[in-house]
Amino acid sequence: MNIFYFVCGFLLVTLVDSVSNVSTTPAQTAEAPTTIHPVTTLTPEQECAARNSSCEECLKLAKCLYCKSNGQCTPYPVGKVLPPSSVCKLDHARWGVCWLNFEALIISMGVIGGLIIMVVTVCICCCCCCKDNKKKYAKEDEKWERKKADRKEKANERKAERRAKTDEIRRKYGLMKDDNPYERFENA
Repeated sequence: MNIFYFVCGFLLVTLVDSVSNVSTTPAQTAEAPTTIHPVTTLTPEQECAARNSSCEECLKLAKCLYCKSNGQCTPYPVGKVLPPSSVCKLDHARWGVCWLNFEALIISMGVIGGLIIMVVTVCICCCCCCKDNKKKYAKEDEKWERKKADRKEKANERKAERRAKTDEIRRKYGLMKDDNPYERFENA
């Protein structure tokens, strides 16, 4: 979650710096049209230099980059993605949070990005394989159902043959149920 805030802060710094590069016009008051009071704004260098006391103080302003090796709070080089080594080495540069340097940030972002790509790839592969497996299983189920129906049909044929043979033997020896002269008496 901190990385999310870090990336959002980086985008905010870029936006703030691009807005701060726009020239400012002097403010005019409606009461005294003859007097013009210019609006004084500090440059990013001045703002960051004013927060040189600690890393936490420096990083409260999103425009600033804290270099741990020399303890300086300098404006973030907005034109570049990573601060050049002339400003501060990556393992000493802090931006957004004091506990994470740029070197660790690059590694962690690479790992997280790689994991996201792997997860998406695995999900896509699983979805594609599941569709193929469903078709494959449907074909196998159909094949098994056909075999089951064939076995059942053959079993019924054998059963009918056995019944015919037993009936033939019963007729031969006079054991048919229809030839029985005795009937069960039912009370009506």
